[in-house]
Amino acid sequence: MMTTIDDESRRRGEAVCARLRGEIEKLGIAPEGLSRLPVYDQAEFETSKDPYSGEETLCGHWRDARGHSIGQMKFHGDGSFYAEFDVVLPHPGDPRWFVEGVTAWGRGDAIKSEAKLLEALGE
Repeated sequence: MMTTIDDESRRRGEAVCARLRGEIEKLGIAPEGLSRLPVYDQAEFETSKDPYSGEETLCGHWRDARGHSIGQMKFHGDGSFYAEFDVVLPHPGDPRWFVEGVTAWGRGDAIKSEAKLLEALGE
């Protein structure tokens, strides 16, 4: 389904994507090391109704070449949002960790983000 996105939603979405990419770069992962990056214009968008609030939620999804989900972002009617993007690589600077992905969340222009790390499997 084609969803129309206003300029404010696009601006906020691009800022969230930039923050996700910043988390990936902060880990020391080169963009060439990933098959895709969280880029706003590469997400597929649809709207859904939030079952709790009844408000519309703008949902964006990223998929790999095979069509598998590799990330999502959701912008809720109350101004809050959540985004996650799969990285699924060993941590380039610390072999004790495996990078599952990166997340971003917030409300309005306030964006928080972090990497999702898992303890690496021992030998």
